[in-house]
Amino acid sequence: MRQRSRRRIMRATVELVDQRGYAGTTLTDIAERAGLARGLLSYYFDGKRLLMQSATHRLMHQALASSLAELPPCSSPEARLARAIDAVLTLALEHPRVMRSHLALILDPDTGAFVQDPEQQRLGAILQGLLLEWGAPDPIAEHAVLRSALMGGCIGVLLPGAELSLAPIRADLFRRYDLPWELGVPPQAQPPERERPPARG
Repeated sequence: MRQRSRRRIMRATVELVDQRGYAGTTLTDIAERAGLARGLLSYYFDGKRLLMQSATHRLMHQALASSLAELPPCSSPEARLARAIDAVLTLALEHPRVMRSHLALILDPDTGAFVQDPEQQRLGAILQGLLLEWGAPDPIAEHAVLRSALMGGCIGVLLPGAELSLAPIRADLFRRYDLPWELGVPPQAQPPERERPPARG
C-alpha cells in the first residue's frame, strides 16, 4: 500500500508538471490528482523539491527499463548502452518541463543537494550494470561521468533560446563510448558531420 501510494504521488507529479510547470504545480494539486489526502504527501516526501526529484528519477528509471526490455535477450553490451543513452535523451524531448525543472533544482545550490533516493539508486544500478557489461574498468566512476554527460546533453536540448538538435549531442556521446550510430534509436539516418576547428594562421 505504501509503495502504491508513493507511485501514485510521483506519477501525478510528472503529469502536472508536464502540464503546468514546477512553479504552477502545488502539493495540493498533486494530492488531488493522486486521489490522496494532502497530509500523506508530507508523510512520504519531505517537501516539493524532494518529491520532484524522486518523481523525475522514477520517470527516468521506468523509461530506461522499458527501453531495454524491448531489446532481444542476446543484444550486445553496445546495443544496450546505446538504447540507454537514447532513452534518457529522449525524455528531454518528450517531457521538457519535467526535465528542465529537475535540472534547475539539482543545479541550484540554494535548494539543497542532489538526492540519491531509491529511484535514483535503481537508475544508477542499471547504468552501472550496462557500463560493466560494456567493459568499463570502474563502472561506478564511469557512471558518474555518463550521468554528467547525459545531464549536459539534456541541458543542450532544453536550453531556452539556444537549444541544440539531438543529433550532434547524441553523436558526441556515442563517440565517447565507441557506439555505432545505427544502434539504439537514431534521430536521423546518418550522423551529423563533425565540424572541423578553424585552421590556425
